[in-house]
Parts: sequence; structure tokens; C-alpha cells
Amino acid sequence: MTKAAGIDVVGIGNAIVDVLSHCEDSFLEAEGLPKGSMTLIELDRAAELYGRMGPAIEMSGGAAANSMVGVASFGSRAAYIGKVRADELGEIFAHDIRAAGVRFDVPPAPDGPETARSHILVTPDAHRTMSTYLGAAVELGPEDVDTDLVASSSILYLEGYLWDKPRAKESFRVAMAAAHAAGRRVSLTLSDSFCVERHLAEFRALVEDDVDLLFANEEEIFALTDTRDLSAAVAAVRGRSEIVVITRSEHGSMVVTADETVEVPAVAVEQLVDTTGAGDLYAAGFLHGLARGAALAECATLGSRAAAEVISHLGARPQVDLSTLAGASV
Repeated sequence: MTKAAGIDVVGIGNAIVDVLSHCEDSFLEAEGLPKGSMTLIELDRAAELYGRMGPAIEMSGGAAANSMVGVASFGSRAAYIGKVRADELGEIFAHDIRAAGVRFDVPPAPDGPETARSHILVTPDAHRTMSTYLGAAVELGPEDVDTDLVASSSILYLEGYLWDKPRAKESFRVAMAAAHAAGRRVSLTLSDSFCVERHLAEFRALVEDDVDLLFANEEEIFALTDTRDLSAAVAAVRGRSEIVVITRSEHGSMVVTADETVEVPAVAVEQLVDTTGAGDLYAAGFLHGLARGAALAECATLGSRAAAEVISHLGARPQVDLSTLAGASV
């Protein structure tokens, strides 16, 4: 792979404003929300749920956006491609991500669906249950992809959730083609096991033909490989992509290549507050390390450190300068 002169990592994903609130399990039961799930909802349901939630914190989110904020916090050059509406939440999203040091140039939609928002309910055991109105996020189209920006970036990072919509899917294909034509790496996060199940054949083809670096948690890799046995899943994906990263929560992570498997422990935290963004920030650390030419074990260690930081507080964005976790080597 050739080295890009511009951005280290450019991410493409659903541009979402997170609305976070604490609740008891009984609230989830009353609202008919399966604990730990991500449910897609319409605008009227979003308004209804917001009215019933307790005090909330609003901050810009979305998986790939969270990762790019983490990449920037580590000190790498990050850019983001996503769609918002020209409304209040759209302004919040754009301000937050730019203030975090991430380049964000996609113009807001002047009309159409409102800016996406995800109502994230965090129970006392730190599990999060998400109800997401996708709105303008899924209006992202090929015309929003700056192919020059992609071509000048070392790594393209794609959020699997966007594969649900045809125009967003086409955006992915345009971006992947631009990245590969310029000799850049393409990375994909599978996002959700249900997302994998919805697009199983297509995701398998992507991993085989288009993706150089794959991120998945255990449930996602099990869905992709149609097995509940981790050793069998590792064998099934080995060599399919150049690098496959499997995150395993408190059990750490595995980095699988054609020739080796590198296992790295999780970083312990004093108090688990909110698991929102753990995978996103793990990816940020790994991508930062990879862009800097670090060894795979060091990339995974950076991911573990960033994940540990974000689960120690409410919200999916780091509250410290992640460069302080990187060490002198990267």
C-alpha cells in the first residue's frame, strides 16, 4: 500500500446525534424495548420516546463518526463523510465533529428528513439500548463522496449500517473503488449481527473481494461465519481479508492474518459506566496505530486503551486526549 499525503483515515457512516439518558430495566420493559438492542424507529416514535425519557445529554455520534473523533484525538488526521439536515441537530453534529478536529465538508440537506438521532438508554449495569431514527443519514449519496479526499487518505473506514439503503450502498462502492484505485486500504466494521444477517451474502463477498481490514465483535463474526465456535469462526475468516480484528469485550481482542493470530488483553477499568462506543473507539486506536505503521499487537493495545477510556463514562466520545494513551512509539 502506498502512503497518503493527506488524511490518515476517512470514515463514512450514519451521521447521528446521540440522546443519552439513564433508566431502569422497568422503563425498557414498559416501552417494549429489548435490552441491549438497536431498534430503527420513525420520527413520531422518536418524539414520543424522547418525551418519556429522563434528563438527557445530546452529543453528536454515529459509529464511524465516533471512530474518527477518536482517531483525531490520538493525533492522526481524520475526515468524515455523512449526511445531516440543515436543522438544529444538524448544526450540533457539524459543530461537535469539527470542534474535535475532524474534517467534515459534506453540505447539509436543505430539506427532506430531519437529522438522525439515536435515543440511548443506559441501565445501571452499563448496557445500552438504542432506538434510532435514521432520517437524513441514509440520504447520503454517491455525489456526497469526495473521491479525491478518499484517494488521498491512507485508510478508508466504512460503517456496515449504511449498507441498508441503496444510495448509501452505492456511496460505499464509489468510495471503495476510489481507495483501491489509489492503492489505499479499505476497512469495514460489521456494525451489528442483525445487519450482518440482513446482508450476509453481500458482506461475505465484501470481505472476500473488497475489504483489507475487517472489524467485528464475537456476535458479528459468528453471524458472518454461521458458527458459534470461535476457533471455527477464526478459521473461516483467516486470509479472507488482509487483517481481521475480533473484539471480545472483557476478554480482549484477536487480530487474525493469513499467517498468525495475535491476542491482546482488555484494559481493566475501575468502573464500567456505559458501553456505548467501545467498539468505535477500539477501531480508532487500531486505525491510528495502523496509519502510523505500528505492529498489529500495538494497534490492538491502542484500541483496548481507547475502549477502556470511553466505557468509564457516559457517551461514545473520549473525555481525555487519547494521545496521552498512545506512548512515544505512535
